[in-house]
Amino acid sequence: MKKVLVIVGPTAVGKTDLSLELAKKFDAEIISGDSIQIYKGFDIGSGKIMDMQGVIHHAIDELSYKDSYSVYDFQQLARKNIEEISQRGHLPMIVGGTGLYIKACLYDYEFTFDQQEKGDYQAYSNQQLYAMLEHIDAPSASKIHVNNRVRIERALDIARSGKSKSEKEATQQHTMIYDALIIGCTMERSALYERINRRVRMMAEAGLKKEVTDLLAQGVSFEDQPMKGIGYRQWQPYFAKECTEEEVIQEIQKCSRNFAKRQYTWFNNQLPVHWVDMKDPCEVEKMHKMIKEWYDGRI
Repeated sequence: MKKVLVIVGPTAVGKTDLSLELAKKFDAEIISGDSIQIYKGFDIGSGKIMDMQGVIHHAIDELSYKDSYSVYDFQQLARKNIEEISQRGHLPMIVGGTGLYIKACLYDYEFTFDQQEKGDYQAYSNQQLYAMLEHIDAPSASKIHVNNRVRIERALDIARSGKSKSEKEATQQHTMIYDALIIGCTMERSALYERINRRVRMMAEAGLKKEVTDLLAQGVSFEDQPMKGIGYRQWQPYFAKECTEEEVIQEIQKCSRNFAKRQYTWFNNQLPVHWVDMKDPCEVEKMHKMIKEWYDGRI
């Protein structure tokens, strides 16, 4: 099986610096596992890397704001990148925090429905779509929030293909198709939250409001997919003159902290992650040793 190094963890924990260090050390190319960084112009709010230091990056700045980007799209793109990177004799490294995307790439997830044959759900409310899903695929509905419209529509599309999402998942082996080593970056919760708060402030100082203003001037709306990401959607009430800039910043901080908490829970339950305290030099050193032994084929 092809080797794939995976670096996961919440925002502001230090994934970018670590990934650059490891890429140089192991001659790796990086595949962004982020759901927003692939969009052109969505830079500051997504925490997009600006100085790649000579390291080749994929799945960054490849789409227009009008393009859709689903877990299926990432799976196909990432697997193609892994194949090509491996053929070049380099190590594929996925870096990011969108857990479902990463799992769909690494495991035997199959999407057999035609992506071009999506249902037309515009006339239905979230509650109506959720009721439909409960009727045709109750197990999947029980795992999805009623307001998570994207996931509800995806589950409905899968069901339209002839087999429900839960039925498809039951037939899959849930086994990895790569020799993947998953490193999780972590640190003490209060320290992480402080870093998140500080990072959001730095984004504001770097011109996040201007970035959103420019995107809106270009025709982007808050209904477009990339504008629904944390760091962007929180600006909608500001431009509607319903809150202050400071309130937006605080809301982004809060949403980022809450998302970090959910990420830990998801990764702990869904993937075999080797967690590393980024503030503990001994743990970081052990991580480097673990990666080298895995890369050399000793583990």
